[in-house]
Amino acid sequence: MAQRHCLSDDQWDLVRDLVEVEPKATGRKPKSRRNSLNGCFWILRTGAAWRDLPKRFGKWKTVYDHFNGWCKDGAFDAILRRLQGAFVDAEAIDSDLWCVDGTVIRAARCAAGAPKKGDAAKMLAKKPWGVHAAAFRPKSTSCAMVLATH
Repeated sequence: MAQRHCLSDDQWDLVRDLVEVEPKATGRKPKSRRNSLNGCFWILRTGAAWRDLPKRFGKWKTVYDHFNGWCKDGAFDAILRRLQGAFVDAEAIDSDLWCVDGTVIRAARCAAGAPKKGDAAKMLAKKPWGVHAAAFRPKSTSCAMVLATH
């Protein structure tokens, strides 16, 4: 029984040559990269942190290192193109219509350039118009209106 995030045998046969390494004449036989690739897909599907990768996929650092190497050498793009092509050939997806997840993720204030706590008063004090505002902070909107009109 195939798991949700794992490649089927047919899918693995399509991409095996892109990730498998030739065994060396001496030393330990390399493990199959299928488990690492399945771990990469699990991370991409769930959005979890690498350290939260389930043990069944192997050590998170090993899976991350494989993913990073495959992204740098273009193997991961080739994997996705082959798998995508197989789905298009099987008419499981429409090659003319592609959708991107439109989920909105709220960023922290500092990611948008907002000042950190305590920095707002410093920023106001640096501005010529901010010296007065920093010294006489209004207590309400009506007070702010009175200060603005003077």
